[in-house]
Amino acid sequence: MLLPGFDYHRPREIKEALAVLADYQDQAALLAGGTDLLVNMKRKLARPSQVVGLEALAGLKEIQVGENEIRLGPMLTATELAENPEVQSLAGVLALGASRLGGEQVRNRATLGGNVVNARPAADLCLPLLALEAKALLKSVSDERILDLDEFFLGPGETARRPSEMVTALIVQRESLPVGYGYEKLGLRQAMEIALVNVAVKLVLEKDKKTVNKVFISLGAVAPRPILAREAAGTLAGAEAGEDALKNAARKAVSEASPIDDHRGAAWYRKRMIEVLTFRALKQAWEQAKGA
Repeated sequence: MLLPGFDYHRPREIKEALAVLADYQDQAALLAGGTDLLVNMKRKLARPSQVVGLEALAGLKEIQVGENEIRLGPMLTATELAENPEVQSLAGVLALGASRLGGEQVRNRATLGGNVVNARPAADLCLPLLALEAKALLKSVSDERILDLDEFFLGPGETARRPSEMVTALIVQRESLPVGYGYEKLGLRQAMEIALVNVAVKLVLEKDKKTVNKVFISLGAVAPRPILAREAAGTLAGAEAGEDALKNAARKAVSEASPIDDHRGAAWYRKRMIEVLTFRALKQAWEQAKGA
């Protein structure tokens, strides 16, 4: 399959890229790793007349670690996220999710920003970012705003990003209390697979390493968009952590999902797996937090 015709732009500054978006709006598409856009263009599912390559823009691959937050550049690849020591230490669930994305060749190309903007319900980077309470920094020629990712994701492939905007950073809060992470993914094969169900967890303990301060549980492939299981998390907040408490939260998570039947799996099976995978991810995070 051949790509349709388009004009190609290779800006060297972010303001140049934003100017193209401002001029062409819905007719312009941003090209990061290309693992989704180019495939969709070949399949005639996307027909931008203008393609803006981001590879020459400075600063979009940076990891900035501050006292209270981490800023991640949208051009960071899944491989870079999976292997970076600071990401592993301070946003560990993102490194876990990145290590499970596609195969090695895809991980070397797929980017953080592309995964977020594509907003697929089972995306391996979107779920960890939700669990990390991440925010997206969006810029246009005339404006800048920050959105919680839970507000950013609207539906399958649909986000709150305006046609004139570009995601220029993902912002993750640092934790001062003991914290642990968990990520579980179920597919029909071990690699190059879209999840039947995936679960990401961030669990923060009090200083006594017994009481749960807060927990975030995100679920994938079980709703039209990546979702937070807020009621399940609420059963753990302020409680003493233990296997019974984790199992109860995992059972609660099932009621917050709305999986469908499709060619990859049945809804009833996905519901069963939500409970199993949520418990596993919670236990993984709990064990890590206890040892932090």
